[in-house]
Amino acid sequence: MCTGKCAKCTGDLLFPLCLLAIVGNILLFFPNGEVWRTEEITEKIWFFPGVIGGGLLVFLPASVIRAAGLEGSCCANRCGMMLSMLMSVLGVAGALYCMIVSAVGLQDGPLCDTGDGTFIYLFLNRTTEESYLFNQTLWTECERPQNVVLWNVVLFSILLSIGTLEAVLLLAQVVNGLIGCLCGTCMNNNQLISSKAVAEVSCSSCVSLSFSDSAC
Repeated sequence: MCTGKCAKCTGDLLFPLCLLAIVGNILLFFPNGEVWRTEEITEKIWFFPGVIGGGLLVFLPASVIRAAGLEGSCCANRCGMMLSMLMSVLGVAGALYCMIVSAVGLQDGPLCDTGDGTFIYLFLNRTTEESYLFNQTLWTECERPQNVVLWNVVLFSILLSIGTLEAVLLLAQVVNGLIGCLCGTCMNNNQLISSKAVAEVSCSSCVSLSFSDSAC
């Protein structure tokens, strides 16, 4: 596959992942679909792993990557591929940020009320054997917000998966961008071949017309 087509495909895949990461992060602010006060929201959510990490820091590189792979674009050249490679590194940093914050959010668990009106991190500083992730019977200890443990586990897991996919795609684009920077994009070569073919056809037509005129 041409480096340009590969870049366009990567960019097209990153855009929906960015959107999903942003939506997932926003949903974390509303446990069980309810509105809660700022001090009752899990702290790791305020690090915006999906909005900043998996969202904006990946959306910008995705735009450059797609432009580098878009036929006829001013970025569809060696310089564009080099820029896409550099921007991909920024995107990898954003994806890793999303992964790390989401993993920590999963490990620490949500902020919840156990029934006495005080919001605490019930599952914080527990060993792997005691982790709430492997013992769903502990989830009922969090009474408010309702289903907050399931809500956080599902959404943080989604963000972790999205960040991983984004990192893989962007690392692949770093390699693809390096190849495109060194060897060029196939699109330019295809355009050159097409131009030569058109020129040859035109010359053949002119020659045929010349012979016809001579015969007359």
